[in-house]
Amino acid sequence: MKILITGSNGQLGTELVSRYLDRPQDEVFVGDLPDLDITSELSVASTFSKIAPELVINCAAWTAVDAAEEKESSAFTVNAEGPAILATYCARAGARMVQISTDYVFAGDAHEPYAENAHAQPVTAYGRTKFAGENFVRELLPDNHVIIRTAWLYSPIGNNFVKTIIRAQKERDTLRVVTDQIGQPTCAGDLADQIISLLDTYQGPGTFHGTSSGVTSWFEFARAIMSEIGQDPERVLPTDSSSYVQAAPRPAYSVLGHLGWASVGMEPMRDWRAALHDAIPVILQASD
Repeated sequence: MKILITGSNGQLGTELVSRYLDRPQDEVFVGDLPDLDITSELSVASTFSKIAPELVINCAAWTAVDAAEEKESSAFTVNAEGPAILATYCARAGARMVQISTDYVFAGDAHEPYAENAHAQPVTAYGRTKFAGENFVRELLPDNHVIIRTAWLYSPIGNNFVKTIIRAQKERDTLRVVTDQIGQPTCAGDLADQIISLLDTYQGPGTFHGTSSGVTSWFEFARAIMSEIGQDPERVLPTDSSSYVQAAPRPAYSVLGHLGWASVGMEPMRDWRAALHDAIPVILQASD
């Protein structure tokens, strides 16, 4: 199968590319700026003409959550119009499309995990633009799309919470981390494996929540990271969101439900602590 992965230099894109390159039955093509601009119809048309992909996994996104509050139109171009262009060309080519989305499509004020079909109510520019992207893909590819929502993603590359904690603990004796934001730390490698397994076994449309099992706070996540790298977790001190003024409000409750996996005969992703334990040595090695 010919597979195009857009946003291929990002955390999830990198993991997907590495796995597909190991599969002789698939031919993977990478697409990222400046070679492929998903917001340019000319760029997308040229890529489709050269490659004729049968599957497109769109990992490209505007992920600067705070900057999106001031530049929502720019974020909309990347997060909504870009997926719409990709979906249009997928429809013409008869190709399947996977759109990577986010927990920010929800308000973040629930008290139980958000189901895949729960009412979306984004309260940030980032969330609004990503939800618009979801809807464009659903409308343009009603029978040939997959939406994957994820959250709290980390990997050996890019900027993420795990790497921030590892770096910060070298510079400061103590770290203050919020206790009042709850979610699911998710290893990008685990998510890549889950997506590939889904695409190998399920051919229909659907929306799935690609987050690890288990629930924690940023505070407890930071302490777990410290323990995994051999540092005293007591160096992580509790605080709350009022200590950090940010342009975009962070969801207090960002836990996604996983019933969608069972509906296609799959298990949800493993517990976040097991994933972190396996990921830390790779992240440390990449940071050396």
